[in-house]
Amino acid sequence: MRVSPLPPLTPAADVVDRMRLDGYAVLDRAAVSAIAGCPADAFDALTPGWDDLAVDTYLRDGGRYRRRRHACFVQEGDRLLQAPPRAHWQSEDYNALHGGMHRWFEPVTAETLAQVAWPGLIEGFGRLFFAMRDQPRWFVEAHQFRIDTADGIGRPTPEGAHRDGVDFVVVLLVDRVGIKGGETRVFEAQGTQGQRFTLEQPWSALLLDDARVIHESTPIQPLEQGGHRDTLVLTYRAGAFQGED
Repeated sequence: MRVSPLPPLTPAADVVDRMRLDGYAVLDRAAVSAIAGCPADAFDALTPGWDDLAVDTYLRDGGRYRRRRHACFVQEGDRLLQAPPRAHWQSEDYNALHGGMHRWFEPVTAETLAQVAWPGLIEGFGRLFFAMRDQPRWFVEAHQFRIDTADGIGRPTPEGAHRDGVDFVVVLLVDRVGIKGGETRVFEAQGTQGQRFTLEQPWSALLLDDARVIHESTPIQPLEQGGHRDTLVLTYRAGAFQGED
């Protein structure tokens, strides 16, 4: 029995209007494919990259349930350049648990970066956000995450409901295997309205205007051995990477 509402899906052609109205939008795999400008089956070539992530050693709750890799890019129009490796940094204003730390994560592998869908996703969402906000360039951080349930529970957002300190956020569900939980919750940053749903379709996506909404995902528990939830999180920020203003 379904206990979480179905995601409120938005067609690709209506995403900008939906984002302007509500501050967030949910896309199915077909809409993500249209925005990325590549066939949906191209995403499947990316998926194996989540089987080779490094343990996140910075978790302040003492957990070992999160694995990740990280890469940075600068997008100017349709030109995407990979930036040199840098630490991921957030202010304590946005991440009370891990803010103020310079966190160095293992880089996204060359094999993953070489897949046609990788730049397609980053550039496609970047173009959409250029249409919403007049900026010359985006400073983009890409995070591969795997949350596992080896210790009985995994926390996709251990910091709780939060903003990320950027302009826009894209959360792509890569896969969910043998788990329950992981419900997405989006709330108005300056209001009382909220929405909850569970992303279940591989390569569906949640888009967020980070100034207008806060978000979180509930913990996951295993339904079978090896249960996990994989996501790709892309953040777009004007001006500079966080910590370099």
